[in-house]
Amino acid sequence: MTNYLRESHRRADKGRFAHFAKAIAYATGRPWAFAAAVSTVLIWLVTGPLFQFSDTWQLVINTSTTIVTFIMVFLIQNTQNRDSQAMHLKMDELIRAVRGAHTAMIDLEELTDNELFHIKKRYSALAENGREQLRKGIKDTGTPAIENQFFDSDAHERPAKSSEKNPRT
Repeated sequence: MTNYLRESHRRADKGRFAHFAKAIAYATGRPWAFAAAVSTVLIWLVTGPLFQFSDTWQLVINTSTTIVTFIMVFLIQNTQNRDSQAMHLKMDELIRAVRGAHTAMIDLEELTDNELFHIKKRYSALAENGREQLRKGIKDTGTPAIENQFFDSDAHERPAKSSEKNPRT
């Protein structure tokens, strides 16, 4: 029971930080936040002659902007990470739910750059083939087979359409 309470408390803490980060990222992306930032800089500029453009006067704006930038990087990154993860999960669900879709495409973000490069090459070739078909007046719709080591296990599960030639036979 104690472990459950600790884990529940940890989840609540993460929820609070995520909520805080999301709220700050949202608020700082609004027009009034931009206006406040511009106003701050203008006030700083106007006070320059008052402080005789001293080193301290310059240090105030440098320190302030550095601190704000440093904190905002982490808050915005947290929000972007959450948004990105949610988008990946939504895309994974769509791939899972669509009949004939390659389930190997789920969780692609976990592959190495080299693996992603090879998959991209196959899809680029598929796109070029589709454009070539369109130039010839042939429809480019359908679900063409993709010959690739990453999809070999999926390719035999999808029955070939009568109009498609199966290169494996």
